[in-house]
Amino acid sequence: MNILNRKSNKKMPAFVGPLLAVLLLSIILSLISDRFLSLDNWMNILRQTALNAIISIGMLMVLLTGGIDLSVGSVAALSGCVMGVLMQSGVNNSFVLIIAGLATGAMAGLINGYLFTQLELPHPFVSTMGTRMIFRGLALLITGAAPISGFSAAILFLGYENIAKIFPISFVLVIVIFLGINVFLNRTALGRKIYSVGGNKEAARLSGINVKRTLNFTYMMSGLMAAVAGIVLIGRISCAFPVAGETFDMDAIAACVIGGASFLGGKGTVSGTLIGALLIAIIRNGLDLLGAQSDAQFVVIGAVIIAAVLLDVVRTKAEEKSRRLAQAKVME
Repeated sequence: MNILNRKSNKKMPAFVGPLLAVLLLSIILSLISDRFLSLDNWMNILRQTALNAIISIGMLMVLLTGGIDLSVGSVAALSGCVMGVLMQSGVNNSFVLIIAGLATGAMAGLINGYLFTQLELPHPFVSTMGTRMIFRGLALLITGAAPISGFSAAILFLGYENIAKIFPISFVLVIVIFLGINVFLNRTALGRKIYSVGGNKEAARLSGINVKRTLNFTYMMSGLMAAVAGIVLIGRISCAFPVAGETFDMDAIAACVIGGASFLGGKGTVSGTLIGALLIAIIRNGLDLLGAQSDAQFVVIGAVIIAAVLLDVVRTKAEEKSRRLAQAKVME
């Protein structure tokens, strides 16, 4: 009897709902449009998923600590623009340019972390909202508000090359990153510390965890992943564009929350985040196939974000109620 009760008390993974939503939406769109199930269209969906998925994995690490990063779109643009400006100044080594872009993203993330942990601003929403504007302004200033093209094939290939002329390299990169981060979060001491900090910062501090250092690391990783996405974006549009990525932050937050992450911290999985990013890409692709205007797409994605937040609130309340009932039974 106890074994049966234990089995019945097992919670369904949070990503199961989004996965069912992906399947249901795919069925509906395949019935509406005969182009939806085509190989070319699905490869396009994977390309669309790639950018959001890369940024979302960085956002997930921040959300796991109970924080948020609204500057990821600006960091992606700034990282690409730094590479472009260096290239125009005579730096032709692709490896050096990529390292410079990644370093820009990591440094921007550390700035976000230090503004929150060292200056002790009330919430990272405040600091990252400010840096969102600062980083975007820097991207515009160093480029003169003009796109920069002429990058080498070694830089462009992440965004436009395909395996066997079919499967996008950018999604292969997503798979590698997600597998690596999944192992990191679940199998390493630092990964477990990130979950602990998000669950209860004070308890984590009392247990010997350096909370500030852990928070700084997550923001650095968010900036680094934004920079990776910025490099992929260069390949997608064949240039560094200072106003690119304006919706990256909202898309990433939506992907994480849809996949089971919580704004309160301590909850979220890599697999759920990937499914959330895929769902958003399918929604955008479906709207394109149906001929919806870009303005209408903003409305739909905005509604999805609101629905994701409401889902998080409902899920959190249900878990809290379940926990209280379990405690009451123990007391009895």
